[in-house]
Amino acid sequence: MQKKSIIKRGFQILAVMGLGLVLSTTGVGAASKTGVDNTYTPDMSNGADNFYKSNKVTMKKVEFNNQYNMNVVGNLYIPKGLKKNTENPAIIVGHPMGAVKEQSSNLYAQKMAERGFVTLSLDLSFWGESEGQPRNAVSPDIYAEDFSAAVDFLGTRSFVDRDRIGVLGICGSGGFAISAAKIDPRMKAIATVSMYDMGAANRNGIKDSLTLEQRKKIIAEAAEQRYVEFTGGETKYTSGAVHELNENSTAIEREFYDFYRTPRGEFTPKGSSPELTTHPTLTSNVKFMNFYPFEDIKTISSPMLFIAGENAHSREFSEDAYKLAGEQKELYIVPGAGHVDLYDRVNLIPFDKLESFFKENLKKR
Repeated sequence: MQKKSIIKRGFQILAVMGLGLVLSTTGVGAASKTGVDNTYTPDMSNGADNFYKSNKVTMKKVEFNNQYNMNVVGNLYIPKGLKKNTENPAIIVGHPMGAVKEQSSNLYAQKMAERGFVTLSLDLSFWGESEGQPRNAVSPDIYAEDFSAAVDFLGTRSFVDRDRIGVLGICGSGGFAISAAKIDPRMKAIATVSMYDMGAANRNGIKDSLTLEQRKKIIAEAAEQRYVEFTGGETKYTSGAVHELNENSTAIEREFYDFYRTPRGEFTPKGSSPELTTHPTLTSNVKFMNFYPFEDIKTISSPMLFIAGENAHSREFSEDAYKLAGEQKELYIVPGAGHVDLYDRVNLIPFDKLESFFKENLKKR
């Protein structure tokens, strides 16, 4: 069996994973047995409620195959009292990059189901309960395919109107949903929250902070690592949320740590471990360098809503997408909110805005 390790880099880069971000000069710290720093008190302000359970909806675990014959697992939420002999609007909800459906997307799916929509939160391939080997692999094309496969699934349910299916992508999934929608017009309304363009983030870093030479070094390191793993050596992982904080930790590191490494949002899927949670494989992560989700975004004819926090370090991606998108588009800035705030802080997440957007654009024509 291969040993697994998280790579440490000797220079400071901004390796953005849509959820977790930074590999500092000290690399990724070792996790405790629980993956939580017990001396750290999570910030539960503004209604932070990632593990919300609604008593107004019913949940059913579902499975379906994508076009690569990979099993995708999701949670289907149905409002109690829904008339199943009628066709209803539905929304697919995607989780942050490196996260799982239990982190943010289940919350959104339940809250939107309470407002009358059939919703489906899914684990992207290689993550959570969905299939895909090696675990934690990066494959933007397959991630986008999972959204289309979710449309296949919902569109063949008797209680769903296949002409009224929308998508909601959180963080990295915002870019994957856009990538899918460019070639799948069955997605009738697209909303993103705290979106990352995972391609631009990995090529250039936040605010173009990654130099070309640093990018080349990352690519070369990943390429050399392929030889190691091809011959049975250690699998290495990169980026993701840090496991420890110190006096040199950045504000962004602290923001993600507060969600992924504390009881506020920490969740370890069955068969995984806290040490590997949020960390993609090094050799596959460079595939994001070839990922351009906003290229030809103007070809999407469905209405698009881009939601970002006023103070989010990722705000530039929503603004870029908005500038490039077609005519039916809106940029909605949440006052006082950061990036991770919109994962689970129900007092800040604009659910009313999401409801009005989807009700308007998924209404029966």
